[in-house]
Amino acid sequence: MRLILLDCHIPARENFYPLAFSRPIWELRCGMTTLGEKLVAKVGARDVAGFLPEYMADAYRESAAWPVNQLSALGGDDLLLIDARVKAETFDVPTAGPSQVAVDAQGNLLFARIVREDLGKLNGDSLEAFLASARQVLPTAASETAVWNYTWDLILANPEQLAKDFAAAGRSGVEGVVEEPAAVRGSRSDVFIAAGARLHPMVVIDAEHGPVYIDEGAQVHPFTRIEGPCYVGQKSILLGTKCREGNSIGPMCRLGGEVEESIIQGYSSKYHDGFLGHAYVGEWVNLGALTTNSDLKNDYTTVAVSLDGKNSIDTGSRKVGSLIGDHTKTSIGTLLNTGAYVGSMALLAATGKPLPKFIPSFAWFLEGVVTKGFGKRALYETARTAMGRRQRQWTPAQQAMWDEIFRLTEGPRMEAVRKGRRALRQQSA
Repeated sequence: MRLILLDCHIPARENFYPLAFSRPIWELRCGMTTLGEKLVAKVGARDVAGFLPEYMADAYRESAAWPVNQLSALGGDDLLLIDARVKAETFDVPTAGPSQVAVDAQGNLLFARIVREDLGKLNGDSLEAFLASARQVLPTAASETAVWNYTWDLILANPEQLAKDFAAAGRSGVEGVVEEPAAVRGSRSDVFIAAGARLHPMVVIDAEHGPVYIDEGAQVHPFTRIEGPCYVGQKSILLGTKCREGNSIGPMCRLGGEVEESIIQGYSSKYHDGFLGHAYVGEWVNLGALTTNSDLKNDYTTVAVSLDGKNSIDTGSRKVGSLIGDHTKTSIGTLLNTGAYVGSMALLAATGKPLPKFIPSFAWFLEGVVTKGFGKRALYETARTAMGRRQRQWTPAQQAMWDEIFRLTEGPRMEAVRKGRRALRQQSA
């Protein structure tokens, strides 16, 4: 049986912007692992392939562990196709059995189990044709399979998912180095420090209310307090951090200040003081000193988020911080509003007050307005430099992907630029 992960270019994928601009939804994190890793583990697959929007395929292939957008993967074996939005813990469909499909209320395929003998009935000219013919030809199954609907769903589920993933990993104890004096509160069976990880003196791990997993090569500097549930990714560094409960920190991050119930995809920096709460931060982000986001409104009502700069979506939660796309940089003292959407490749300068709740991708937010700044080439050079500092390369495939993202995000950005120009004219009049 071959598992096929699907991230089709359907309207529902826009609910995961700006994080999904530059990666398939199955690479988003929740708990200790990605959504894709959870689905692979749930079905026990060893043969895996994926389909994602074509504009990011070449860039993703540079790091992918399995075939991407290869039509040949749709033949030669029994198949189990699963939408990347599917919650792994609710997916209880047997991998063996007759062919069947399940769709959501909008007609999008949630999963399809297809036995090899039925593949000849389907149109293999393209993925779209294959899925359409599967919906037409194969029996439809009733399903209670749940899906992730928005990025903030991942943030809000993160504490519980961390505890479940720790239990599933089945590891505890110290394989790395813990320098004394150090303190562990709660049960030591709820703490795992992987080989190569090092805790400096004067570190507190508080596992009283949830487990703590510190992965290979991570370093925790003095006066850091880590509250569980928490995952610290490979080669990440915590520098005197108030690491509150519910954090998932990806690989090679640098964190200081206070962080609470947030997901950081990886390779991002928040070295200095400032608060980050109930946020999802992409890769190659740098949050300048004292950058702070609000995650709670003063009137304690539920937080609304705008994904397009026009329409607001009620999250149903009183606590939602920021959604911050890849390669975004903030200046010292930047204040992000409750439920802020900050696009990818954005450059933000502080104004002394909370910034607008929607900042489009590739925006230069300067002097309180959105501008074109020095254009995308300058942003690309910054990205090249930032990646080089962590021994990663900015490749032609990545630039081609970001060129397409620039095109995809042009509408909201130019509308914000025009608004900014009008504001400047009014100020100078």
